[in-house]
Amino acid sequence: MILKRGILLAIHQRQKSESLRMFSNHWNLFAELIRTPFLQLESVWGIVPLYFGLLINELTSARASFRTAIQTGFSFVWAAVQWLYPYLKWQGGAQLELKAMSPINLVVTLLVIAFGLSALVCGLMKRFPRHGRFLGHTRFANYFMIAIFPLQTPIHACHLPWTWDRLMTITLFAMPVWLVLHYGLMPLRNRK
Repeated sequence: MILKRGILLAIHQRQKSESLRMFSNHWNLFAELIRTPFLQLESVWGIVPLYFGLLINELTSARASFRTAIQTGFSFVWAAVQWLYPYLKWQGGAQLELKAMSPINLVVTLLVIAFGLSALVCGLMKRFPRHGRFLGHTRFANYFMIAIFPLQTPIHACHLPWTWDRLMTITLFAMPVWLVLHYGLMPLRNRK
């Protein structure tokens, strides 16, 4: 009985240690994702408007609106342009060298452009397509643009490769960051 209890206690301690190590790893990855764009001046002017957009979006109503669609659309298009700009070459005219992008970066960039332009057009036209009202509900979308910015940015010192650990970290921290922003900014949001 005592031996069994000791073994169970040792297993519990080991699991607790592994959980703490895993949390520490994800925390370090999250800090790296947030810190990395600020390491080079070239990427700072691309990321700061996304932080500003996140703050502005979080101060607006939670309901779908054309205003939030415009804000989110602009942020998405801005982020995608930042990711594409380094691949723009000026040899006898402007050319995008998309072959230099990794497939995952290209797919993410194209998806962000598609959602961004859709949201922007819906907001400007003041009309959502059928089943497209979600484009006005994207208050928190800038968090994802900020989190994936160093994974998408091709600036050498700012670029981090896509990994499952980083993707998991972005997903794990989405809810805590949303809770902090939602409840932290609630007094400012409810002012009239």
